[in-house]
Amino acid sequence: MKLLIVDDSTMIRKMIERSLTEKNFTLAGSVADGEEALSIFKETLPDLVTMDIAMPKMDGITALEEMLKIKSDAKILMITSQTDTASATEALGKGAVGYLGKPFTAAQIIEKVNEVLGL
Repeated sequence: MKLLIVDDSTMIRKMIERSLTEKNFTLAGSVADGEEALSIFKETLPDLVTMDIAMPKMDGITALEEMLKIKSDAKILMITSQTDTASATEALGKGAVGYLGKPFTAAQIIEKVNEVLGL
């Protein structure tokens, strides 16, 4: 399965990459903003996208909407450090398959990915 990781934190991207590539995901890309993510998404059509909400250039909610225009059944898991649930609720309402709050452990990201993919 192809994975696209989108987060402005290098540490978070590397942690997700380590956790999920060990679980048979192939990395389609690992980027820091929504604009770059959209470009890679168009080229690779990944099976799963992990997407931060607050990012420079293009936020995660906007990137989510644009990705779903390209592939309406895209599986996009939102990841946020925002403590209010309004952003996560908005993302779910716009088509995200789930959300995970920061900080999280490798076990938690694996569990959430398995949940949203029905594994």
